[in-house]
Amino acid sequence: MNETPALLGWMSALSDATRARTLRLVERHELTVADLCAVLQAPQSTVSRHLKVLADEGWVEARPEGTSRLYRMPKEDLAGPAKRLWALVREETAALTSTAQDDQRLESVLAQRRRPSEEFFRSAAGEWDRMRDEMFGHRFDLQALAALLDPDWTVADLGCGTGELAASLAPFVSRVVGVDSSNEMLRSARTRLQQLKNIELRSGQLEALPIDDQSVDAATAFLVLHHLPDPLAVLRETTRILKPGGRLLLVDMQEHDRNEYRSQMGHVWLGFPPDQLASWFEEAGLENLRIHSIPPDPKAKGPSLFAAVGQRSRGTVTLH
Repeated sequence: MNETPALLGWMSALSDATRARTLRLVERHELTVADLCAVLQAPQSTVSRHLKVLADEGWVEARPEGTSRLYRMPKEDLAGPAKRLWALVREETAALTSTAQDDQRLESVLAQRRRPSEEFFRSAAGEWDRMRDEMFGHRFDLQALAALLDPDWTVADLGCGTGELAASLAPFVSRVVGVDSSNEMLRSARTRLQQLKNIELRSGQLEALPIDDQSVDAATAFLVLHHLPDPLAVLRETTRILKPGGRLLLVDMQEHDRNEYRSQMGHVWLGFPPDQLASWFEEAGLENLRIHSIPPDPKAKGPSLFAAVGQRSRGTVTLH
């Protein structure tokens, strides 16, 4: 019995053709009174009066935007009978000659709305990168890419060091397992990561990972392989812990001739050539290898880097 008065109110609000046309417009776009005046070719007083009737019956809602108010249809909040009634009215309204003209004028209004933004980007194109960095920080886009990861994944961060990468991954995945052989690095990582409850740090050698077989969806190894005497053993261990179809992302230095790195920083390898990587990945049971050169940071003083991605076969892998 309570639905009858509501239904009558809804029908009364939609009985006017201009109100039906208005609702059809704000169903698709948030529009101001001025926008609706231009599309409907009606004075402000008329449009405002129709919007009030629609708002009183719950067909539209408004939010402030600067000095204006934007009107929209709250489709998600409409009751089932109201949605069905509007579906009927919308179908009948679409057949009106005036609605096609409404659509044409709406395109003009939207194009005019986009014009200030387009003019800004035309004038600011040369300075946009600097302006964006000042407003939002350097390369926030790369940080945001982690949101593409599956939220149910477990990721192994091999050679996790002080936990910088693990901290970036943790908000986007179910679990991160960080492994490092340096107790000093792990101590720093625990301090950095103490507020992140989905990260587990483990002490161990990358040639004998303290991780169960086929237990992680992805693994990362950033700037660690050149420190290890047996990269192939590390890659084989990585294959062992990956689930079928799981991927390894390896970031390291391209081949270089800076021999001083051996004594200064304990480097065993002076980078890696692509053919050597391809051979090791194949022997380790990692397929679909892709190697990408990473554009150097203008401020970087070290050798150029690469990113290599390999995938554990979805079939049986025999590890030697």
